[in-house]
This record gives sequence, C-alpha cells and structure tokens, in this order.
Amino acid sequence: MSLFGRDKRQMVARADALPGRSTPLPTSERHLVSGRPIKPPFPEGLQTAVFGMGCFWGAERVFWRTPGVWSTAVGYSGGFTPNPTYEETCTNLTGHAEVVLVVFDPTVVTYEQLLKIFWEEHDPTQEMRQGNDVGTTYRSAIYYAGDAQRTVAEASRDAYQQALDAAGRGRITTEIAPLGEFYYAEDYHQQYLERVPNGYCGLAGTGVSCPTGLGVAADG
Repeated sequence: MSLFGRDKRQMVARADALPGRSTPLPTSERHLVSGRPIKPPFPEGLQTAVFGMGCFWGAERVFWRTPGVWSTAVGYSGGFTPNPTYEETCTNLTGHAEVVLVVFDPTVVTYEQLLKIFWEEHDPTQEMRQGNDVGTTYRSAIYYAGDAQRTVAEASRDAYQQALDAAGRGRITTEIAPLGEFYYAEDYHQQYLERVPNGYCGLAGTGVSCPTGLGVAADG
C-alpha cells in the first residue's frame, strides 16, 4: 500500500495493515527505575490498566511516579499488526496506538484515580494527534480489561466532558475499547525519560480538572 497522499489520521483497514511477525521484540524484564518486573505474572492483588496519551515516553513517566503504581511499560495496542516495530507503527499502517501499561495496587490508587491522571495529563479533544505528534498512533485511548473498567472509564469520560463543556472546550475523541493484545515496545523505549532525562515529552493537558468520586469501582 502506498504511503503517498495517505492521511496519517485515517485508521488503516485490517486488510491493509502491515503483516508484522510472530516473534515478540526483545525487551528487558525489569523496570529501569523500580527494578520490578514489567511482564506478567504480577503479584496477586495487583491490577493493570492500558492508556494511550500520544507519545508514550512522557505518559509512562507520569504513571511510574504515581504512588500505588507498581510497574509500568510502554508498547503498542489497539491495532492489527502482530509484534510491530516502532518504525512500523510510525507509518500508521499497523492500526496500533502508542500506549502505557500500568500495573497498580488498587488498595493504594484506584482505577478511577488513574483515569483522572489520564484525562488531565493530555488533551483528549485532539483527534488522532497530540500537539505536533500527528497520526493514528498518537490517538487518545483507553483499553479496558473487563466490564468493570469499561463502566468506570465511560462514566469518567462523561463527567470530564461536562467539565470541558463548562470550560468552553471541545468534544472528547478518546477511543474506549476492550484490550486486545499488548505488544511490548523495543527496550530503548522502556522508561525512556529515565534513560534520557532531557528527552522529548509532548504531554500537555487542557488545564481542566477531572471530577472524581463517581461512586463506581472497578473490581476487575
């Protein structure tokens, strides 16, 4: 499929997606900051969440600094190409978004509290982009693990939309969908801003606070 003249903000069809590979990309097993595992199995009682907020470097740092977050990793999800490389996702022909996997202790930080961070730390009204990063790979996304997370995610979206409306901001474009396969990104992307402290971070929120206390818990 030719890249010339193709709108990077248009989602690729499954039939046109790159073929990928059957072998996962090699990555380290442990978090560069905490030293904890970034791959399952995780300790009993921990839960996971997956968020797309544009470039995954800054998004991961926001979450690994959050109390109650046990580990984090960056990768690709929401698309069609198995085990994609970074270069492949940059073509916008894999269907994947750059995402961060958040492993958290729900007795310390709830899924709803993580969603508050998600909404406030990027601009979910920018469709298929974040700032100067343009393309489907930079879309805003929540990939939920089970109906409980879906309920909380949708309720938080509706609450945040009301806050955005009151502030005269735009409509939320965030994709909320079931989590399919999470593919770990290359090792040099993991905890990138710890490796390169002055590296690029394009995160920028709307400045509008997200309400909390929706009264809905994600037990899954």
